[in-house]
Amino acid sequence: MCGIVGYVGGEQAVPALLKGLSKLEYRGYDSAGVAVLDKTADGTNLETVKTKGRIAALEDMLRQNGMPRGCVGVGHTRWATHGAPSDKNSHPHVGGMGKIAVVHNGIIENYMQIKSFLTAKGVGFVSETDTEVIAQLVEYYYTGDSAPGDILDAVIRVIERLEGAYALGIVCADEPDKIIAVKKDAPLIIGIGGDCMYMASDVTALIQFTRDVYYLNDREIAVLTRDSAAFYNIDRDSLKKKIFRVDWDVSAAEKGGYEHFMFKEIMEQPKAISDTISPRIADRDVRLDGLKLTDAFIGDIDKIFITACGSAYHVGMAGKIILESMTRVPVETQLASEFRYGSPIVTGRTLVIIISQSGETADTLAALREAKRLGAYTLSIVNVVGSSIANESDDVLYTWAGPEIAVATTKAYITQLALLYLVGLHLGRALGRVSEDERYELISELRRIPEKIEGLLARTDELQYFASQHYNADSVFYIGRNLDFCLSLEASLKLKEISYIHSEAYAAGELKHGTISLIEPGSLVIAICTNHRLFDKMMSNIREVEARGACVMAVASEDMGGIDADTVFALPKTHSLLTPLLAVVPLQLFAYYVASLKGCDIDKPRNLAKSVTVE
Repeated sequence: MCGIVGYVGGEQAVPALLKGLSKLEYRGYDSAGVAVLDKTADGTNLETVKTKGRIAALEDMLRQNGMPRGCVGVGHTRWATHGAPSDKNSHPHVGGMGKIAVVHNGIIENYMQIKSFLTAKGVGFVSETDTEVIAQLVEYYYTGDSAPGDILDAVIRVIERLEGAYALGIVCADEPDKIIAVKKDAPLIIGIGGDCMYMASDVTALIQFTRDVYYLNDREIAVLTRDSAAFYNIDRDSLKKKIFRVDWDVSAAEKGGYEHFMFKEIMEQPKAISDTISPRIADRDVRLDGLKLTDAFIGDIDKIFITACGSAYHVGMAGKIILESMTRVPVETQLASEFRYGSPIVTGRTLVIIISQSGETADTLAALREAKRLGAYTLSIVNVVGSSIANESDDVLYTWAGPEIAVATTKAYITQLALLYLVGLHLGRALGRVSEDERYELISELRRIPEKIEGLLARTDELQYFASQHYNADSVFYIGRNLDFCLSLEASLKLKEISYIHSEAYAAGELKHGTISLIEPGSLVIAICTNHRLFDKMMSNIREVEARGACVMAVASEDMGGIDADTVFALPKTHSLLTPLLAVVPLQLFAYYVASLKGCDIDKPRNLAKSVTVE
């Protein structure tokens, strides 16, 4: 959950490292640092500058103390896992002899065993991190009799001992013209410059420099020099890698005049949904080109599992209702962090759908591997081309949402949900469970969703005004039924993530089973009410909380009359199954405006990071 960058070329490394880190701060912002190799007539200096705080603090330190000189270097922005944020726990970490510097994204699960081994050999440690053991172990092997003067051999010996997830950037003062890059269960990308090479944990850090990249697979090693990249496996066999061309524009990773990335990404949702669904709809039907899932397998499916984390899990909860409605096949949704520990009942006839924005989420990747081990057919829904989950799934559907920089997801959530509707229609057609008329009605309404969202985004002033009345709330409660309850969970999470207000989401029918005890005079309750069939039930629930003194805002379809609430935000009419695609937008905006009025750091909320690459 950290950001790493590397540069080797003919120019000074620090400016490139800082530019790359500035695009990765959403991945971690507890501390930042750089390590640079400077060749001089007297040898090579390895200089490390690092500090607690954000990249701005590192930049201030460099301005005050001077930029390290050198054309080879690595940089890091940290999200703390082992050891509190501090100068000593910041990356890069350096071996005791000052020869090796390492930056790391991930978690080393057996670091205590390695630390004990090295301590017994007389190696001292200065930090509380798991990463320092890597730097010390590389240096131990590099300077030992077993591999003197061969950094690649030393790194191979180290990764044979490491357990856990890691993306590594390693530099060595004795071999100052190269960077060693390694990955396992954490993203790492190599960028090809004109007369230089880059590495980074996310393509957003590289797009300002190059569009041509290599994607590393697990336990692959890249040796980067100024004019080449050589790839090896852990047996030191040479590998050939394919060059990928990044096709989105650099402006997609810029704010473009918006105050926050989150607001920009909310405003991009009409285009994002259109980009997701339009190429996949033709001739009044869904066309999932490239999908290898056969109609024969679909006809034999015994169950569908959906597994994911965080907001993607909320997509999966809605997906259960959507897919069961369209396929009449049992669907189970389970948190990826629980999937492999819960003895899931999976067979060779089970379809497991894996959802992840980054395609690198550690728990979700582990769930995918468990599903494959159990014999299931795996279909992933991800945003990042070439990601680990995409590569390891039997099938993959990309959301094509473009880069999402804000930690709190918006357009990734809505495009994942949109893609699940297409999956449902595809499966429903193959199973004969969705009639042609029903399919055409849903497809027609899906095509209208982007325009309807644009209409909602033109009404931001309504949400801003409502937020101004409630941004000092101590607690906010969301209630809904069926799909509206699934959406309540996501809306509540958004508010918690960026405003730090305590918030809970409840199935409205469960209020009287205990949770209504939390409602007191002045409590804010946001009631999502888009299901005509459940209208009367929701009105009863609204009256129950109002009777206890709650202030109620209802988010409801415009054709629902007689809603008894203090404030009503009306949604355009659409098919009942599609209402979450519309209702989520005002709920995102409400959370955004509350956080803005509270003065919160919206794009980088405390204690959170964008891509969760640790369990």
